[in-house]
Amino acid sequence: MGITGIKVSVALISLFETLLLSYLSYKGNIWEQILRIPFLLEIINAVPFIITIFWPVLRNLFIPVFLNCWLAKHALENMINDLHRAIQRTQSAMFNQVLILISTLLCLIFTCICGIQHLERAGNKLTLFDSLYFCIVTFSTVGFGDVTPKIWPSKLLVVIMICVALVVLPIQFEQLAYLWMERQKSGGNYSRHRAQTEKHIVLCVSSLKIDLLMDFLNEFYAHPRLQDYYVVILCPTEMDAQVRRVLQIPMWSQRVIYLQGSALKDQDLLRAKMDDAEACFILSSRCEVDRTAADHQTILRAWAVKDFAPNCPLYVQILKPENKFHIKFADHVVCEEEFKYAMLALNCICPATSTLITLLVHTSRGQTAPWEAFRQLTGTRQTLNRESQQSSEQWQKMYGRCSGNEVFHINLEESTFFAEYEGKSFTYASFHAHKKFGVCLIGVRKEDNKNILLNPGPRYIMSSTDICFYINITKEENSAFKKQEKHRKRHESKLSYHGASRLPVHSIIASMGTVAIDLQDTGCRTSSGPTLALPSEGGKEGRRPSIAPVLEVADSSSLQACDLLSDQSEDETTPSDDEVSAGLEYAKGYPPYSPYIGSSPTFCHLLHEKVPFCCLRLDKGCQHNYYEDAKAYGFKNKLIIVAAETAGNGLYNFIVPLRAYYRPKKELNPIVLLLDNPLDDLLRCGVTFAANMVVVDKESTMSAEEDYMADAKTIVNVQTLFRLFSSLSIITELTHPANMRFMQFRAKDCYSLALSKLEKKEREKGSNLAFMFRLPFAAGRVFSISMLDTLLYQSFVKDYMISITRLLLGLDTTPGSGFLCSMKITEEDLWIRTYARLYQKLCSSTGDIPIGVYRTESQKLTTSESQISINVEEWEDTKDTREQVNYRSNHRNSTSSDQSDHPLLRRKSMQWARRLSRRVPRHSGKTAERISQQRMNLYRRSERQELAELVKNRMKHLGLSPAGYDEMNDHQNNLSYILINPSPDTRLELNDIVYLIRPDPLAYVPNTASIRKDSFCNTVGQDTREETQL
Repeated sequence: MGITGIKVSVALISLFETLLLSYLSYKGNIWEQILRIPFLLEIINAVPFIITIFWPVLRNLFIPVFLNCWLAKHALENMINDLHRAIQRTQSAMFNQVLILISTLLCLIFTCICGIQHLERAGNKLTLFDSLYFCIVTFSTVGFGDVTPKIWPSKLLVVIMICVALVVLPIQFEQLAYLWMERQKSGGNYSRHRAQTEKHIVLCVSSLKIDLLMDFLNEFYAHPRLQDYYVVILCPTEMDAQVRRVLQIPMWSQRVIYLQGSALKDQDLLRAKMDDAEACFILSSRCEVDRTAADHQTILRAWAVKDFAPNCPLYVQILKPENKFHIKFADHVVCEEEFKYAMLALNCICPATSTLITLLVHTSRGQTAPWEAFRQLTGTRQTLNRESQQSSEQWQKMYGRCSGNEVFHINLEESTFFAEYEGKSFTYASFHAHKKFGVCLIGVRKEDNKNILLNPGPRYIMSSTDICFYINITKEENSAFKKQEKHRKRHESKLSYHGASRLPVHSIIASMGTVAIDLQDTGCRTSSGPTLALPSEGGKEGRRPSIAPVLEVADSSSLQACDLLSDQSEDETTPSDDEVSAGLEYAKGYPPYSPYIGSSPTFCHLLHEKVPFCCLRLDKGCQHNYYEDAKAYGFKNKLIIVAAETAGNGLYNFIVPLRAYYRPKKELNPIVLLLDNPLDDLLRCGVTFAANMVVVDKESTMSAEEDYMADAKTIVNVQTLFRLFSSLSIITELTHPANMRFMQFRAKDCYSLALSKLEKKEREKGSNLAFMFRLPFAAGRVFSISMLDTLLYQSFVKDYMISITRLLLGLDTTPGSGFLCSMKITEEDLWIRTYARLYQKLCSSTGDIPIGVYRTESQKLTTSESQISINVEEWEDTKDTREQVNYRSNHRNSTSSDQSDHPLLRRKSMQWARRLSRRVPRHSGKTAERISQQRMNLYRRSERQELAELVKNRMKHLGLSPAGYDEMNDHQNNLSYILINPSPDTRLELNDIVYLIRPDPLAYVPNTASIRKDSFCNTVGQDTREETQL
């Protein structure tokens, strides 16, 4: 009786609640409230209990109470929804759908179990477990048949439940699958627990391409200490198929998380856990037609991230220099046009600067390989650059080995390389560190100063707290040094020479790129002081010139220029008489106007008077001059032509390095900006006597339906220039590095085909610079700005890389910091013989620090197509002449022999000749011979001769003299490459170009001279400041 009362009480309460809720939710349609499934279930389960109050006999009536599970499911859904509204949780759709699906399955199974177990009481009398077993087997469509319903009501219930399941479950699964797919597209969330326990960085991009992704991942994970970092990609677009396939690779799927969202939404930044990120990289979309609009998007992303996570370090890539000041708050900024134009400019005066910088900022993935000589000496294994192992040619081995050099840093007092040079001059430390360990010390930074000084000069004294920056294959911490004094002394005699090579051990080890032993006492010092020991050559006449030692502390006498350097600037403090009489065409100072906010002031050559704008038009005369072509101006130096789409603000960074104050006035090249490049304009602007032509990638062609076709127009135009002007040095910028293989393309060149196969092997082995052995890239004739993306990525580990690169390119000028320049090895300099002696000569005389060599060799394995065609034609000409002589001498004999053999043929031919002679006039024989000769001459012309004739005729039509056009001058049989920080025993060759970091000349100007110079510049500047221009 008590249980019945409880049942009736619960039924009354539940029915009253249902009626109240139906009344409160009534909106004018009573049937809508009555026919709701929860209302009907409540009536079925509650009303029978209430009826039993008045008719106690009906208390034994079976009431399907188990149907209340559906009401419980409905109440659970309402409760979860109310909970989400209370805690304001918006990302719960997936959880809700999974909860609904699970509760629906449980309700179906529970209803079926209870119904079958009750109805089968009149049949098999199934237990509750048997009913559960039957339901699972039935709903899983297995149907063993060992348990089956026996009476028709239970069979009818099974049919009804199956129909309900077929209707309800597909709908639930469809909604769940839809939400799952949408979540996969958006990427879900980065777990807060993972963000607090694991380290991650966020990459924000507007569109993610496979090349950009792989460049970032390969460079980021090339550093050993970043292997445990996660990369969260936040991108507003949907992941494309290529990116999806790559991210499914196990190596990346466990470390890379893709989130579809916008950096301008706090919700998406919260999903990426931006506030817990170690860094945020924001990259611009350089494939946009409107690059200014792309910069605006980047700026907004940077502002949004800084507003959401003020403490998160920002690494931002910007395209236009005029937009850089909007993101000055970022920790590291790389402006694409600044770096691009500065590298293109330095390529004109220091060949292959773009390749040098690209290799320095490229992280080399070394592989451990045994080296027998090294292992016998040290018992260790040497880390070599991967690229140096893949080629059989000597130049490729040297170039590949040296390409693994990078810039590293270490504290002086903690270094084995530099600790002993505390209190000594910078040049002394740099020379002796290179002589002993094969490392190139290029700069320092004081502890209390953020500015890096490249080659501060011989007057800079090293301090124990200085941070040293050096170039080497690997950083010092990864080198296996043996510091025990006993062990070093015990093996000192063994380490002096090795085998028949008779080379010092430090030379052998340095030739491998890294040192694994402390070699302080290897016979290179004498008791008198630090001098370079020279091996004796008894068989030669006379005595070789000696090289002065590098002093520990420099004095004034050691800072004079030596005869080796031919590109020293003039004395800037006292102008010569010739310059005074000439009216001082140039003055030195800072440009009075800056094209954009944030440009670094650079001391450079300036004109006294501002040139009128009308005079800047080279192809049109004006009232001041009537010249209409470059040759009419009579320039003394060769031109530098820049072919660009527009004259943007970034062009300022191209002009300034070419007008830097340290460049001699006699070496300043005229700069011609070519905004369009048809053949006529090229000829007018002096392409036939230009030193370099720089082809800048056009913004309008950067976006194409097929990504790699963005360079199509540039490549074909450059190929046309290459064929028309083969002796012209062309420097080209491309959008995609993979398109470098089409530069100076020769389809029948076997050597280029061999390099193509080598590139494919490098790409298969995962090289970051698979194209590095391509001749145009190795020679510095082509580069892609996307290769400098690694500069921004590397700055996460090496925060000094952007500063060092800007100093090398001349974008920043720090007082006391040196600059990048070059010198050429002539016949008078070959007495120096080796790179180590050159290092000593430079350090002891001018304080210059060499960092590499640009070498040009003759390419013996290939012959250009033009030469092949010319040789074939010459052979055909001599062959035809010889055949004509033989034909004339033996004509009668051959004719008589033929006629004697064939008398009928002789008669027929004679009759045909008589008829032909009657129809043709007698004088037409000479005309026919002349026409035939002209036809043969046209047929025998080579393609190069046709192109030369085309250019000459066009020059004559424009009124230009074709005297300067050398149609057969082809220098393409030479190959050039860079050796970064070569080993000390590397032999110097004729025409080698050495890269130097020269100390700042202004840092050593005497006080009186500097005062006189400042007063001179000030008097000039007061009169002409508003009139001065580059």
